Amino acid sequence: MRVLIINTSEKTGGAAIAARRLMESLHTAGTEVKMLVLHKESQSKLVIPVGKNWQKKCTFLFERLVIWTNNLFSRKNLFTVSIANTGFNVTRLPAFREADIIHLHWINQGMLSIRNIQEILESGKPVVWTMHDMWECTAICHHAHTCTLFKSECRNCRFLRFPGRNDLAHRVFKKKQKLFAHADQLNIVAVSTWLSSQVRQSTLLQEKTVSVIPNTLSPADFRMLDKASSRKELDLPADKHIILFGAARIDDPIKGVEYLLQALRLLIKKNHFRQEELHLALFGRIKHPEKLFAAIPVSYTYFGRIGDTGKLSQLYSAADVTVSASFYETFGQTLIEAQACGCVPVSFGNSGQADIIRHKENGFLADYLSADSLAEGIRWGVTEAQTSLSKETMRSRVFEQYSSEVVAKEYLTLYQNLKKKKVIQ
Repeated sequence: MRVLIINTSEKTGGAAIAARRLMESLHTAGTEVKMLVLHKESQSKLVIPVGKNWQKKCTFLFERLVIWTNNLFSRKNLFTVSIANTGFNVTRLPAFREADIIHLHWINQGMLSIRNIQEILESGKPVVWTMHDMWECTAICHHAHTCTLFKSECRNCRFLRFPGRNDLAHRVFKKKQKLFAHADQLNIVAVSTWLSSQVRQSTLLQEKTVSVIPNTLSPADFRMLDKASSRKELDLPADKHIILFGAARIDDPIKGVEYLLQALRLLIKKNHFRQEELHLALFGRIKHPEKLFAAIPVSYTYFGRIGDTGKLSQLYSAADVTVSASFYETFGQTLIEAQACGCVPVSFGNSGQADIIRHKENGFLADYLSADSLAEGIRWGVTEAQTSLSKETMRSRVFEQYSSEVVAKEYLTLYQNLKKKKVIQ
């Protein structure tokens, strides 16, 4: 069986990391697999870049230009939405022609247009599409927030400067509706139960087959290390409670860092901890570092963007708790990474996190958008959980559900069923 995975990036972003880990897992399992990307970031022979540099820039910029002009030159929400009006025809590539299964992941920002997706669907090959956010079942947004129009028909879009009955969102919605109407060979995979429930409620995809298969994690990549040694090597304080917070972009409003900062202030205000007892460790990109750093009420260490799993293992092992304050998480990759390293996760429990965390058994699920509840989770995590939870049990349960072998086997079963179905047809 030959599988072609398609994703915009090889390593940048949660979807890219998940797609690449799946590729490696399938390869280890003996499957012939390749990964087609817009942005190649390694020397792997399994990863194939598409397009020339100038073409990649053009596809990316043209999409943003159309969004920008539709919003009368406002930059607000410029990267919150995608309209997939430009991309590459990959069906002509040898890697595509040779593949038995086409597996789409996150294909926005210039990788595939709606027309390119149509070309893939018309190729006759079975297509699996793993959703890492809500874009496939909405018109243009990656997260619908509190909007429910995707359950009927997208229009009057909150992310557009001039919403209306026939706005940009509605026009893209109609194109997607046409795209998916006869896509019988399309098989949707959601990375969490919550995301699958959104798909089943959507007008665009509610008639499609939906499976739930989580992202994968390798026990070789994420290890449980000695806390004292990890803190020493990372130059973190040995005598403080360390709270870890990481995201692709830390100060992206959807990541909820402000709720974390409010929770830290509450812990100090309510005398749960003295200010000097807490330390915040941060990793990921920050768009406005001066503004964020000025708002942090405790001592902190900023590690920047980290791509090395060895260093991430050290960070998780050094911390007492890992906090996710995101408004929505389709999965919650940092949560299983933390658990694998013996670090207690604390998160809002409104979306994909609920698949990962069992309240006070292997983490803490805080009330949605409640800084008070998040503060209680941090307090519990750095005090009671340190003695009540078994780090070894927490780690072993992660790999029972999310190991490379387990997830690869689920996908291989799906691929084989689709291949058999195609032969019968």
